[in-house]
Amino acid sequence: MWPGALLTLLLCSSLEAQENSFTINSINMVILPSHEVQNGNNLTLQCNVDISTTSHVRLQHWVLFYKDDVLFHNVSSTEMTESYIIPQARVYDSGTYKCTVILNNKVKTTPEYEVLVRGVPSPRVVLDKKEVIEGGVVMINCSVPEEKGPVHFAIAKVNLETKDTKLKRKKSSPNQNSVTLEFTVEEQERLIYFQCQASILSMRDMETSEVTKSDMVTVREFFSSPKLYVYPEGPILEGTPMHINCTIQVAHVAVAFPEIIIQRDKMIVAHSREGSRATYSEIATVEHNGNYTCKVETSQISKVSSIVVNVTELFSKPKLETSATRLDQGDTLHLWCTTSGASADNFTIQKGDVIVSQTNSFLKRASQEDSGTYTCVAGIGKVFKKSNAVRITVCEMLSKPRIFYNSKTEVIKGRTIKVNCQSINGTLPISYHLLKATDILESRIVGSNTPAVFEDNPTEDAAYQCKASNCHSNSEMTSELLLVKVIAPVAEVKLLILNNKMVESGTEIVLRCFVNKVSGPIMYKFYREKEVNPIHEVSSNDTQAFWYMEEAGVEQGGQYYCTASNRANLLPNIPKSNILTVKVFLAPWKKGLIAVAVIGVIIALLVLGARCYFRKKAKAKQMPVEMSRPAVPLLTSNNEKVLSDSGPEASRPYGYNDDIGNHATKPINENKEPLTLDVEYTEVEVNSLEPHEGLGRKGTETVYSEIRKVNPGRQQPWSPAPPDPQSHGHQNLNSNKFPDVSDADNI
Repeated sequence: MWPGALLTLLLCSSLEAQENSFTINSINMVILPSHEVQNGNNLTLQCNVDISTTSHVRLQHWVLFYKDDVLFHNVSSTEMTESYIIPQARVYDSGTYKCTVILNNKVKTTPEYEVLVRGVPSPRVVLDKKEVIEGGVVMINCSVPEEKGPVHFAIAKVNLETKDTKLKRKKSSPNQNSVTLEFTVEEQERLIYFQCQASILSMRDMETSEVTKSDMVTVREFFSSPKLYVYPEGPILEGTPMHINCTIQVAHVAVAFPEIIIQRDKMIVAHSREGSRATYSEIATVEHNGNYTCKVETSQISKVSSIVVNVTELFSKPKLETSATRLDQGDTLHLWCTTSGASADNFTIQKGDVIVSQTNSFLKRASQEDSGTYTCVAGIGKVFKKSNAVRITVCEMLSKPRIFYNSKTEVIKGRTIKVNCQSINGTLPISYHLLKATDILESRIVGSNTPAVFEDNPTEDAAYQCKASNCHSNSEMTSELLLVKVIAPVAEVKLLILNNKMVESGTEIVLRCFVNKVSGPIMYKFYREKEVNPIHEVSSNDTQAFWYMEEAGVEQGGQYYCTASNRANLLPNIPKSNILTVKVFLAPWKKGLIAVAVIGVIIALLVLGARCYFRKKAKAKQMPVEMSRPAVPLLTSNNEKVLSDSGPEASRPYGYNDDIGNHATKPINENKEPLTLDVEYTEVEVNSLEPHEGLGRKGTETVYSEIRKVNPGRQQPWSPAPPDPQSHGHQNLNSNKFPDVSDADNI
């Protein structure tokens, strides 16, 4: 509705203003009676506007009022002054105010004016009851109806008799102007009232109201203060029956009785939850001296009263003494009990709850079973007093400690070994010391008969010894010496050659595989690189092993390595040595021999080639001569011709072939077994007397005749019959008839 009306007015004002000229000269706000006003007084906001116009009538304009930039009032007016009245200003009216005038399309606003409302109305206090029992609860409502939240309240409970503030509580109400709190009424409060005060934040300051008092509240007792009575009255002698009573009075409206507790110092000696009395009765002794307190309590109230009780001592507390608290087994145990004052007529000495003597003395030879706590009880009539406790320890001598370890497995270097020390007999606890060589390795106290277990990581053979001691006065007991053999695994292997890595063939190769100091036996294995099986292996207790090759050949050259292991090395962690390269070269004399052999073979090949060459050349020259010669008969020793056959071939020369015309010769032994012949060459002179037997030359011609010696006992293929033994010898070379033998082998 307001936006529509404002729009209509603006349109009307615009139409009127379009016909006339106007201007807003000024605008201001006046706050009455002042910028600070007391809570409950009226507050007037006056907005003054000065407008100049050519019109003869006043122009219609809007006046708008703002608080903290929020529009809270607007009015259409033709007057130069418009006012807004706030009746009975409250703290929540404090703030910054301004006004704005709107005429046609012209707007002008005043500066902001700060308004403070001082003071807060007195709060109202309302109680839910005016009479209450101790421990009861009172509900208090405190409010400021004229104000708006947030409001901060402070409420206090005041004792009317002492004017002391017993309890003060604060509470804020962010959205309301009231709070409700509960207050518990405590003991010994008779008349009480409550006070309430309200505070509100106004701009920068906190405005606080006057303190408002509530009505009086009467408090009735739930129960009276406790009273203590001691019987008999006056001095009390030990042995006299003593009674301490605590009584109270309870209100008739009570539904249940409170709890009554009697304490001596801080120890509760009697209590009751039924009725109005609690009683503590005892035969008086000096232990009953002290301050007795009676407390009566409910969930909310506690009342206390006290009294001091003195009991006269009849005789002193007995004192138990001993010759020694620590005894060796077999020593004398002596205990005695004494008192001062009246002589006690009854003594007992006890070990725990067992009576060991009914006199004031106890004497015996100590055994381990006598260890324990002893007390003495002395009495006169009905008064019995217990002495101090004496702790007796009887030490049994330790047996010789036994030292051992798990010997089923071998001790590997660096691994943990558990050494056990145990004394079977002896008083506990037992202190064990493990010695390694002469040094104390570790100490341990054991409170049972189980062995003391020590751990060590030996790296070499070790000797352990155990010492045990307890409370016995004798010196400590020492065990036997425990020798532990430690197997050191092979960690590093090296391979060396004892001579030069360049080895002459025919000389020896010696490889040395060695390790550091380890436990034997050690398995050494020598390998050639890329071979699976070892070339040599040996087991030895020594830290080195050798492989010999007496006469090395070139084939022994190559790369070698070795491995070494003992029982402590587990597969596949077998250490491997470095790789050693060995080169084998030929000896100089062998190189020379080979060179000579090669040269000899070359020479033999050359000689053989030359021989073949000259033979072929000689045969080529003799072929024309042989074609024209008749066959030469063999002569016997009588210069007679020997004909091998009467056939056509008899007239052919030796070695003749039908292929002679083709310049080819065929040996007579072709396709036959080779002959074993001794050949001799003889120079003979042939006389060419008959023209048909020569080549047309006269005179004497020198030729070389090949005389073959037949292997004895074998008939030659060209001989028809065995030779005459008497004609065996050289042929007669002076015969005039000697065939041409130029077709024989020549050199």
